Amino acid sequence: MTIQEKKFLADIVEAILSIDEHLEGKRIFTEYKASKTKRRAVERELEIIGEAVNKLLKINPTAKISYARMIVDLRNKVIHAYDNVNDIVIWNVVVNHLPGIASGS
Repeated sequence: MTIQEKKFLADIVEAILSIDEHLEGKRIFTEYKASKTKRRAVERELEIIGEAVNKLLKINPTAKISYARMIVDLRNKVIHAYDNVNDIVIWNVVVNHLPGIASGS
């Protein structure tokens, strides 16, 4: 694995950990929904994850990343369709999918 690949993987892990920090270690949808700051922070971290996955796949198309295309698509939606981001979809990713990505599942 190249240094650049390791950097992108480290960026992904750091963004996942940052999401937990933004949520203060809690997974309470009503708190997330009520806080524009938390929502924006989580969306930004998801953008970083999607961009890192995209760059990683460009330099190593055989990298094994579960749901890579969906991750990149989510990044694109958050950036380009910011006015149509669904908080429930984002929350589902945070609660049900990020833990698996962080653990390598």
